[in-house]
Amino acid sequence: METIFRLLRSIIWSYAKLREKISPGWIQKNSSRIKEWELMAYAYSRSLIGVIGGVIVLAVFILAVIGPLLAWEPYWEYKIVYDESLRYRGPCLPPSCTGYPLLGTDEWGRDIIAMSLYGFRISFVISIVVVLLGAPLGIILGLIAGYKGGVVDEIIMRITDIFLAFPGLVLAIAFASVLPQRIRGFLEVNNIARAFFSGLFGLRQEEYGQLAALLSIWIAMVIVWWPGYARIVRGSVLSVREMPFVEAAKLSGLSTWSILFKHILPNVLSPVLVMMTFDIATATLFAASLSFLGLGPQEPVPELGFMISKAGGYFPERSSHVVIYLGFILLMMALGWNLLGDALRDILDPRTRRAIEYRLEKEKKK
Repeated sequence: METIFRLLRSIIWSYAKLREKISPGWIQKNSSRIKEWELMAYAYSRSLIGVIGGVIVLAVFILAVIGPLLAWEPYWEYKIVYDESLRYRGPCLPPSCTGYPLLGTDEWGRDIIAMSLYGFRISFVISIVVVLLGAPLGIILGLIAGYKGGVVDEIIMRITDIFLAFPGLVLAIAFASVLPQRIRGFLEVNNIARAFFSGLFGLRQEEYGQLAALLSIWIAMVIVWWPGYARIVRGSVLSVREMPFVEAAKLSGLSTWSILFKHILPNVLSPVLVMMTFDIATATLFAASLSFLGLGPQEPVPELGFMISKAGGYFPERSSHVVIYLGFILLMMALGWNLLGDALRDILDPRTRRAIEYRLEKEKKK
């Protein structure tokens, strides 16, 4: 645990020194903030579930970045064309079995481990970007609603209630059903966008039709993801906007946007960060659910939810190894973010940091 704390502390000070070079005097001005970061790093290093979650998330991140480069089989080759016996072939565990994929093959005779390396990238990108796009939209609307109040608050919150009134999955299905054709037309004529999104998801540009399906899931999830953030931020702003430091900012003549983003947002951000961490786990399973229902990319794209859906027709007689392996991957991806979120919730609690600070001071006196 001490090694993790030293590593995190070195990262904090590397960032601080970089800021010092850009803005001389930054370390002195932000000494209290650096101390708080160190306390948070110390609290995290003492959280076993947080460390385990961080290790899982780091592993998923690395596999998402380099997975398509490591995959030893192209996802667009159907091996059963040459050998029908490779369809849903079971695990081949040495020394009793050699010459075939270790954990078996999928419907098209492809090594499921190699296919999962592509799937890591797709699931990770969707879940991260959905939260990074949906959360800011909800945060901005929540800030405006809570700070302005009155008619503005009523309009924003009633729109939020309309979105929350529909089950998220049903609403996402509706959007994901109508968007792909429009997005496909855009990708057909825009080479730059096609190249960018193909690289982002680790796919070939020839799969622009499947890219359209992925982007439709992406957009559909962003549309249904923001209301929760709007509501939680609005509630936090209502309790902060009457505090003396906000009144002082108003009297000093600062603009509304400066007050919102420089004074109010930092004081309501802790629960949002925790919510974002948990939501990445939810988004991973949510995207897989849409693909499982057939609203995501089709063949040959190895999206995890779609591969499980295809294997369901042969389960459990022939495809149990596919369902178990890919289901385990999705479970671990979600579990890592949930464990990290649990640790982050404790770390961001001011009472936890005060307790740790008191304990450290007591140890120094000894």
